[in-house]
Amino acid sequence: MRSFAIGSIGFLTLVDLFAAQAILPQLMELYRVGPAKIGLAINASTLGMAVAGPIAAVAVRGLSRRSGIWISLALLAAPTALLAIAPTLLSFTLLRVLQGVFMASAFTLTLTHFAERCSKHDMPRALAAYVTGSVLANLLGRLIASNVAQEFGASAAFLTLAALNLSGALLAFVTLTHVAPLPLRVEAFELLGVFARHLRNPALRRAYAVGFLILFGFVGLFSYVGFALVAPAGGLSMRVAGLAFLCFAPSLATTPMAGRLSARLGTATAAAFALLCAVIGAFLSIVANVSIILLGMALFSSGAFIAQAVVTSFVGRVAKIERAAASGLYLSAYYSGGLAGAAAIGALYEKFGWSGAASGVAIVLALASLLAAGLVEDASA
Repeated sequence: MRSFAIGSIGFLTLVDLFAAQAILPQLMELYRVGPAKIGLAINASTLGMAVAGPIAAVAVRGLSRRSGIWISLALLAAPTALLAIAPTLLSFTLLRVLQGVFMASAFTLTLTHFAERCSKHDMPRALAAYVTGSVLANLLGRLIASNVAQEFGASAAFLTLAALNLSGALLAFVTLTHVAPLPLRVEAFELLGVFARHLRNPALRRAYAVGFLILFGFVGLFSYVGFALVAPAGGLSMRVAGLAFLCFAPSLATTPMAGRLSARLGTATAAAFALLCAVIGAFLSIVANVSIILLGMALFSSGAFIAQAVVTSFVGRVAKIERAAASGLYLSAYYSGGLAGAAAIGALYEKFGWSGAASGVAIVLALASLLAAGLVEDASA
């Protein structure tokens, strides 16, 4: 039951992050803009995550974990609900940024809560449950949004997601135990020094670059693959195209294996191999056959999630001081990549179609694989 509660909180924290990607064609018609503009607006939540990540990693020192988590999730419901009535694309984009801020806050506080409450024996189990919930958010969030939007419209989809956020706040309030916050001991100028020290470390810089490229490719592919599925070549309705995101299901089994894979092959080999699998998946998505596209999406998501888990763990091990700050910088780099991917791959899609967009994703993740092959723990970190 404890693992179920932890996984549910992970799901309800991140369910909004990529759910709107499943209804991107409908939103494009609603706001009368091109794929690149609506793709950038939908993924603006990653900007909020990127900006809030390092700040939240530091701010957790002075906040009650339990209170901060449920309040963040309750506040998250407000911009989610307002998306249902956003009159312009600009207001829609700003609300998505605000969503990212509250998601980053809840995410960071939850991870900190685990670190303080779980024993070394329980910590891997708690993280596995939370990661599984996050993967489910990628899958079920898209399915919920596409099915509700198909039946009742995009506004109803956002109201449904807002209700899920409130459910997460209630669950966190009921199930999490209170932990007194740690006192604030580091001044702002000292924190800048900590950030600078992390950024001077070559191992961490490489990990941040890999994280940037992982979400660059992930957002780029899953933001625009829906157009390939509903295009004449794919011939799927929006509801059926939403079901295509069941391709995330294999990730539920493969992501928890990331730790064992990393232990057996080493961080560099495990991450590089997983990213090469994602590259193959991106190329498969170009084939004008729905079954092969779905196979490519499944291979891509499994590889990307494994690589993300391996690199996240690497950052935690390499940073010898202020691990929260190191993780916050990684979160910032990771989600900045998502926004950049939405813009760049959207531009490729408008100019060269899906084959050009998917090829761009494959090239980016091939570069990420090369960088990941050089991930070596540095004792000076």
